[in-house]
Amino acid sequence: MAFPLLLSTFVIATCGLVYELLAGTVASYLLGDSVTQFSTVIGVYLSAMGLGSFLSRYLSARLIPRFIQLQILVALAGGCSALGLFVAFTYLGAVQFVLYAWVAGIGVLVGMEIPLLLRILKDQLQFADLVSKVLSLDYAGALAASLLFPLWLVPKLGLVRTSFLFGMGNAAVALWCYRRFRAHLGPTPYLQAQAAGALALLAAGFAGADTLADTAERKLYTDEVVFVRSTPYQRIVLTRAKNDLRLFLNGHLQFSSFDEYRYHEALVHPGLSAVANPERVLVLGGGDGLAVRELLRDGRPREIVLVDLDAGMTDLFRDHPLISALNGGALRDPRVRVVNQDAFVWLGRGADRFDFVVVDFPDPSNFSLGKLYTTTFYELLKRRLAPGGAAVIQATSPLFARRSFWCVAETLRAAGLRTTPYHAYVPSFGEWGFVLATLGAYAPPARYPAGLRFLTAATAATLFEFPADMSALPVEVIRLNNQGLVQYYDDEWRRLAP
Repeated sequence: MAFPLLLSTFVIATCGLVYELLAGTVASYLLGDSVTQFSTVIGVYLSAMGLGSFLSRYLSARLIPRFIQLQILVALAGGCSALGLFVAFTYLGAVQFVLYAWVAGIGVLVGMEIPLLLRILKDQLQFADLVSKVLSLDYAGALAASLLFPLWLVPKLGLVRTSFLFGMGNAAVALWCYRRFRAHLGPTPYLQAQAAGALALLAAGFAGADTLADTAERKLYTDEVVFVRSTPYQRIVLTRAKNDLRLFLNGHLQFSSFDEYRYHEALVHPGLSAVANPERVLVLGGGDGLAVRELLRDGRPREIVLVDLDAGMTDLFRDHPLISALNGGALRDPRVRVVNQDAFVWLGRGADRFDFVVVDFPDPSNFSLGKLYTTTFYELLKRRLAPGGAAVIQATSPLFARRSFWCVAETLRAAGLRTTPYHAYVPSFGEWGFVLATLGAYAPPARYPAGLRFLTAATAATLFEFPADMSALPVEVIRLNNQGLVQYYDDEWRRLAP
């Protein structure tokens, strides 16, 4: 009896941690701020497991049938968790209550598993041997889950299929235990059918996961969803309405093909055109290749290094015919070299200098992104600027997130760079801000490349004027140990939420 139950410890431990990781990942996709979401999910889950461990004492008879029933409940609750949370967000508009109720419910059930196993096995093994074996297998299962989840499960299976797969794992344990210990169970009508039914239901969900997920996800977007991909770092969704393609990362709009040229022309050309000889250019972020397209339009750069963490993003915008057309095949240009690494780490390890640097990261909506807006990061950036070089940083909206915008400018100044803030109107986003960072004074260029749709020397001059409602105001300098920009950003954009 001992061996199959001990083996099941590994399976249920792996499944239990995967459900926790799924809840945290879905919450960060839907609600943002991954640090907060994972912290609160882990806290609720662990406390619920403690409650489940306490409640297990009231299961005092027929422990093996109770263990099998528990596995069936965990299989259904955990296996349907990712889809259930997406559906709740789609149709209820808010998911916090459902999220934490679901996490607490699964946590209570999972918390009952190990105490029940210990009580079932107490007559089979010596106490010290029993505890060491059960806990070592429990921790080994947790390790397996923590490695499989980011490296294989999310990029290969996606969130919904992963949850169904591990729900099947719990259901399989229930069915295996029933058949292995049928002689010890006593009267258990329908127990085998319940386990088999749960397994069949979850298998059907696994087979139809793409259809189920797409049906729920499409409700989140007003336009036709034409492409979906999950990577270890984000959920990539592309929608289309007539000739307008829109990119969403974790549910947040990144660009609209209708007006993205305004953003990318404003991002690149005021700084690039002012550099006398920009032969070597660095792009940090910008995995869509649209900033690279503008750099190539200038014609002077001979080498462009694009550093973006997510290979799924850069591969997509290099290889997918529909999507690569947006950047004009820029990521296939022989002058462009793509590096899929963390930009913070990459900057710190190298010594090459660049004539122009484009910093096009997502907004500082969480602490993992916030580190890219600190004095530490900007000091690394400064060391990579060649004499006479310049850098430009996208810095969110000076109208809707005024403190956040000026906080970026102030932090750049604290890192020893001279700053020239400016802004441009992009219909999909409203007023958007940028900061030029230079080692010396910035002199506006007299001319811009031919073929631009938005910028000219005359229109560019107006970008550097700030009306009263976007003017500078006192803000703190952001360092690695304070990350106040994330709080600024969250407070300012939360005020605009409906």
